[in-house]
Amino acid sequence: MRVLVVGGAGYIGSHTVYELIKDGQEVIILDNLSSGYMELVHPKAKFYQGDIRVKSDVEAVFKQEKIDVVMHFAAKIVVPESVKEPLEYYYNNVEGVRVLLETMKDFNVKKLVFSSTAAVYGEASGVCQEDMVTKPINPYGETKLACEKMIQWVANAHDFNYVIFRYFNVAGADASLKIGLMKDQLTHLIPVAIQGIIGLRDHLTIYGNDYPTKDGTCIRDYIHVSDLAYAHVLGAHYLKNGGKSETMNLGSNSGYTVLEVAEAVNKIAPLKVVIGGRRDGDPAELIASNDRAKKILKWIPKYNLEDIVRSDYNYRKKIST
Repeated sequence: MRVLVVGGAGYIGSHTVYELIKDGQEVIILDNLSSGYMELVHPKAKFYQGDIRVKSDVEAVFKQEKIDVVMHFAAKIVVPESVKEPLEYYYNNVEGVRVLLETMKDFNVKKLVFSSTAAVYGEASGVCQEDMVTKPINPYGETKLACEKMIQWVANAHDFNYVIFRYFNVAGADASLKIGLMKDQLTHLIPVAIQGIIGLRDHLTIYGNDYPTKDGTCIRDYIHVSDLAYAHVLGAHYLKNGGKSETMNLGSNSGYTVLEVAEAVNKIAPLKVVIGGRRDGDPAELIASNDRAKKILKWIPKYNLEDIVRSDYNYRKKIST
């Protein structure tokens, strides 16, 4: 199977490339390196530098390579930035997918695995099911939902099959420690907490400890990036074998409180925790039902919270020294 990974030099894209190559697949990467890194590109993957929004860049790859399945990871994903720069998010996330779909149609490539997000659920609380009402509350979530709908309409019009994956909280690093999350400005809880034990920040702030949960802090769903990446391999096989279009959550089907995450980090090295006030829009509990992915893809996450924390620590320590 020949797989085009758009955004394959980024965090999740690079891990998916590693899993595809472990699985024996041929991988072609298209990335403009705006937020990706050549250091994350697998040496066995064929790399093209180009912009998904520029049709000639995308066409150049399709002209050179026979492609069976396309995977899309080339999105802007920072929620506060999306609020400040909504036009940029619509241009990159939505126009990029439109150009990609148009090129796929032109070259008769009809299988897509698309990276979406739990942000499409908006201020949902509790366990999220794929058939829940989608109500994004920021431009990032809106652009991802717009892409989902565009993919669905194109699939209806052009005999096209897709798997849309909605991610929850992704962290960790590949077991080889050759790749991981390289960003300097981190916003996700686990890598931020890790920074608090390797000297890159002096404490972790927990926003609110008066929620109706077992320890008063918010409950969230965490998944190891390698588990997430492997789900994409299964999704590609599913489509290659004639699977029908599906939308699936990718999460652990359980959750951990923010304090439990802090305690897991504290087991590695002392972590100073400061309790702050609640942030607007934070639900008490947000967990993914992954029953659909388990049933259809036979996908079962292998890694627990301790594994996720330990792998992120090992990688962050490696790149910080």
